[in-house]
Amino acid sequence: QVQLVESGGGLVQAGGSLRLSCAASGRTFTRNSMGWFRQVPGKEREFVAAITWNGGDTAYADSVKGRFIISRDNAKNTVYLQLNSLKPEDTAVYYCAASLLTITTSSREYTYWGQGTQVTVSS
Repeated sequence: QVQLVESGGGLVQAGGSLRLSCAASGRTFTRNSMGWFRQVPGKEREFVAAITWNGGDTAYADSVKGRFIISRDNAKNTVYLQLNSLKPEDTAVYYCAASLLTITTSSREYTYWGQGTQVTVSS
């Protein structure tokens, strides 16, 4: 089992920045690919970004490419999502997730999920 706890969400004005953190505990974290997803009420969970176990490869949704940055620190068992140039449409609950597979954008291929952290961007 891997336990994931997100933090860092909040209310920010459009154009602002936030850094989300996801602290992992439990089974070996360093071999998991990690991903960030987001969800708004009434919509499906949406892929945001993913990173391989060693940070050597990343993937981003087109909607966030160039604005968000995913990274990880395996010594701290933590993955981060830096959110820059935020837009009102980025408002959502952001979830981190761990996959037993290689880097993937499909939520179905993530085994462990955190509880989520709310990000609200005001216009």
